[in-house]
Amino acid sequence: MAKKAHILVTDDERAIRSTLKEILEFEGYTVTTAESGAEALKIIAKETIHLMFLDIKMKGMDGLETLKKLRESGSEIPVVMISGHGTIEIAVEATKYGAFDFLEKPPDLNRLLLATRNALSQESLNRKITKMKARLPKLPPILGDSAAIQRIKNLIDKVAPTKSRVLITGANGTGKELVARWIHEKSPRYGEAFIDVNCAAIPPDLIESELFGHEKGAFTGAYQQRKGKFELADGGTLFLDEIGDMPLEAQAKLLRALQEQQITRVGGSELINVDVRVIAATNKNLEEEIANGNFREDLYHRIGVIPLQIPPLDERKQDIPALAKAWLEKLQNDDISFANATISGGALNALQERSWSGNVRELQNSIERLAIMSSGNEIDADLVNLIMKPESTKKRDLKDLADSENDFQLFKESAERIFLEQQLEKHDWNISQTAETIGLQRSHVYNKMKKYNIER
Repeated sequence: MAKKAHILVTDDERAIRSTLKEILEFEGYTVTTAESGAEALKIIAKETIHLMFLDIKMKGMDGLETLKKLRESGSEIPVVMISGHGTIEIAVEATKYGAFDFLEKPPDLNRLLLATRNALSQESLNRKITKMKARLPKLPPILGDSAAIQRIKNLIDKVAPTKSRVLITGANGTGKELVARWIHEKSPRYGEAFIDVNCAAIPPDLIESELFGHEKGAFTGAYQQRKGKFELADGGTLFLDEIGDMPLEAQAKLLRALQEQQITRVGGSELINVDVRVIAATNKNLEEEIANGNFREDLYHRIGVIPLQIPPLDERKQDIPALAKAWLEKLQNDDISFANATISGGALNALQERSWSGNVRELQNSIERLAIMSSGNEIDADLVNLIMKPESTKKRDLKDLADSENDFQLFKESAERIFLEQQLEKHDWNISQTAETIGLQRSHVYNKMKKYNIER
């Protein structure tokens, strides 16, 4: 912090104010004084203050009350409390309200200057962090004015401040992770970590290590100790995406961790306490999975304290214009080649007339494709109808193929290609989910994609 830092000294004793002002100005700082807490708060509201020295015992509003009001206003100015009647209890109380340091009267000169330098260094660091956060991409809003989306937003506002676990269900591409992030963002844990785990993307033999960590030598390849997602999310939120794909053995250990709020690393014996809020999501019907023996009923009740169903895009088509415009604007912000792209009202109507099996994610991909293919920088209805096949046309694909193809083997291969492409699109090109849905091994899906030259 440069020497021109602005310091506010607040004390109802003139002698103390004068002494501190003289010392700090001699060190090159700019100093303003106040004789009461009320006066200090008025000064802070009008001027840029980098550090505040605040007396605890003052007439009227005392120092602790002043500090409390300062923090309630959202100010993060470092505050050094000073008092002639210092006790451990007072120091603890001041720390609880966010005091940076505590000095006794009369303050030792070296101790005073050290506290000043440390507090100003912290203030400078806080400003840098604030600037960095401002440059980070902000969490996108949940767009739409439909009744279905309003219900989702209202439920987020209700459950976010609680510690309750939430189970988010909905088809692929509906925005389950975005809803989970907004629950975290609006919760008291918003300043802590949000750790996401895609249970479908982790091999069954590694998911336990991924969640709970492992000790060095726990298994082949465990060359050093590694913290799991539970430890990384301690104090924050753990998002278990596609929890319906979690193996039964891992489900049992997850249930125990949720019940006891404790974990044990793979290959270890130490019980580690964790404070984690779990939000889970799945595109499966877990009640059916329970009936089929694929999911534990006790875990289902443990994670599903608050159920939250995300509606498919086809049930809220009035939100499509807002979603389309927002995604086009994001493309323009991220890539200058889209700078002049616009979308007509006719195009928006054409998009609303379609069926969206891939939900919001499919709409986003379609907007990007249309923006690339638009010739006059405007996406119009003709382009939508040209580039994107209507659903009725899709349904006629196999019939048209049968009418035009006489060779059975060629017909079978062409039909297989159409089926595979549509399933991949439906699952947002997630190979594992597609393979599971259509009953093939993942390696077979890759082989068929290679055979038919299928690319995203």
